[in-house]
Amino acid sequence: MTDRPPLDLPGRSLVSRVLGTVLALLLVGGVLVAASSWWNGRQAARQAYDRILVGAASDIAESIRVLDGAPVVDLPVSAFQLLAQAPDDRIYYAVIGPDGALVTGVDPDHIVTPPARGGGAVRYFDDALDGEPARFVQLTRRFVERDFSGPVDVIVGQTLRARQAMTRDLVLDALLPMVAAGVVMMILAFLVIRSALRPLGALVDDLAGRDPYDLTPMPTDRLPGELQVMLGAMNRFMQRLDGQVDAMRNLISDTAHQLRTPVAAIRVHTETAAAEPEGETRARAMDRLLARTRSLGTLLDQLLSRALVIHRTDSVPRTPVDLREIALEIMERDDHIALMPDAELRLEIGETPVMVRADAFSLSEAGRNLLNNALAHGQQPVSVGADLQEGEAVLWVQDSGPGPEARVLDRMGERFNRDSGTREQSTGIGLSIVHSVASAFGGRVEMTPTPDGFRAALILPAEPETP
Repeated sequence: MTDRPPLDLPGRSLVSRVLGTVLALLLVGGVLVAASSWWNGRQAARQAYDRILVGAASDIAESIRVLDGAPVVDLPVSAFQLLAQAPDDRIYYAVIGPDGALVTGVDPDHIVTPPARGGGAVRYFDDALDGEPARFVQLTRRFVERDFSGPVDVIVGQTLRARQAMTRDLVLDALLPMVAAGVVMMILAFLVIRSALRPLGALVDDLAGRDPYDLTPMPTDRLPGELQVMLGAMNRFMQRLDGQVDAMRNLISDTAHQLRTPVAAIRVHTETAAAEPEGETRARAMDRLLARTRSLGTLLDQLLSRALVIHRTDSVPRTPVDLREIALEIMERDDHIALMPDAELRLEIGETPVMVRADAFSLSEAGRNLLNNALAHGQQPVSVGADLQEGEAVLWVQDSGPGPEARVLDRMGERFNRDSGTREQSTGIGLSIVHSVASAFGGRVEMTPTPDGFRAALILPAEPETP
């Protein structure tokens, strides 16, 4: 069974993500505020209606008097006026004498029994009133008279409808403005986000209207800091891509330009050799064909080397490299044998590491081209070395000749820079590779006459030695 490719689901927009986050925060805040409002409203309603119960019970207690050794109650109108502030609630009242007998009450057949008596004169408790939850208060008035003594309890209660309605109103009064404010905040957040993301739309339009080969940096003026960071990274990427595209164009152009002449010459020499009978003329044509073929092989090798160096300097991670190892590797490779089998080479390296941060392959290619250039145009013996000079790492090749003339020295490093005397033996690419490597790793190339000959050096910033 083959694995199915993952579904390519469209990503959510930034506007929807931010608005979703704001909405989630508002909902969480709304739930917390609603819970807090409900709790505070419930407490406020309980305190308010508990005071009404206490006021009504106090009015009834004040109306109790002793007549002929028994408590008598003349129910005050003010008590019922207080209880009437909750018109939808059912009420209950009872006056109970010291012996537990009902003095008066709204329901003589049913007496609400409070919990065990506490130490206070006023006690609240919850109970049911005809199957409906209710709130009660018990207030005790003590009599000490000649013909009557003892406590008289007044119990007043009411159902919870008014309390619940008050709690609901308080919660709604708190939530409705918050909901309106939340809607306004969502609208403002949407407008602010759209305004903040408007520069992204301008960038998209700019990129969409560009020519595919236009890799010039995009302007970052008057953009938010976050977008400047993103656009700066994009511009750096475009610069790198532009460099890669230029390198590819140069490689294609150089290959087409440089291969045209050798291929035409090989064809002419081949036709000449095929047309000539066996003899000296055919032998000369074959020698020229061999020389042209070798030159073409060298050209292809250096074009490929230059393309690899340009690619690696921008894509391969840079690591600590000891230039002494590069010099030793150049000496151990046998590339120079094909150019000059009897070459006299010398290696001059010390005990101190010569560390740089670069790509070892690119450094090796640069050093190999310095050596081939010295063997092709200099005089033997040729020395290869690496050392530290004034805080800089130097990979150098020195031959024993006087070096090129000043006018030639000024043009060295340009692509296909060849003099008339070396057209068949040189491609003119070697030193351009060295200059490309130096530029990629923040270094430079120096070519100077010395008392012992002529030195070409690749100079790079030195890297501290790693343990």
